[in-house]
Amino acid sequence: MRFSIIPVTPYQQNCSLLICEQTNQAAVVDPGGDLDLILRRVDQEKVELQSILVTHGHLDHVGGVAELAIRLSLPIYGPHFEDNFWIAALAEQCQTFGFPPCETFAPTRWLHDGDHVKVGNETLRVIHCPGHTPGHIVYFNAKIRLAIVGDVLFKGSIGRTDFPKGDFPTLIASIRNKLWPLGEDVAFIPGHGPMSTFGEEMRSNPFVGEAA
Repeated sequence: MRFSIIPVTPYQQNCSLLICEQTNQAAVVDPGGDLDLILRRVDQEKVELQSILVTHGHLDHVGGVAELAIRLSLPIYGPHFEDNFWIAALAEQCQTFGFPPCETFAPTRWLHDGDHVKVGNETLRVIHCPGHTPGHIVYFNAKIRLAIVGDVLFKGSIGRTDFPKGDFPTLIASIRNKLWPLGEDVAFIPGHGPMSTFGEEMRSNPFVGEAA
């Protein structure tokens, strides 16, 4: 599996394109907007877009989901059902944060801890990591040691917990109990900003690192 990161929306959210190199099939993770930019990358990579994967229900991660799913007849997988209230409130999110109006959607399949989704011949494990939102999930590919963590964890920081149903102790527990056991060598794509590794964050992250 290889991947391509596409920053989208004024929030520069990291939309990810995950590509199975055996089949040339791909999934797009968190298409928050700027669909023309995303589809140009799909064309550049010369891949067949197979599905949409969602980490959580915040606008900058899901603002383009409904339009893309309709335009290309794609199934939508994720997030966990606990984020349904965020998806149902997309109109209010757009108004609050000054985004263009976007359609709400119903995922083809809500995901749960321990589920698996396929991208071509590749398998992604689903890990439920609440705290930033109650239904936030992480996608993990064991073969290439890669996690797509959304807004759970960042290089040198963690996700906000001051939104409705966010919870700081729950987020810390998700990171330490769900992500760290995957291994220090795991690289991760965060929802915003540069990539890092779990090992680097274990050592230096001021919120969940050794000094925390």
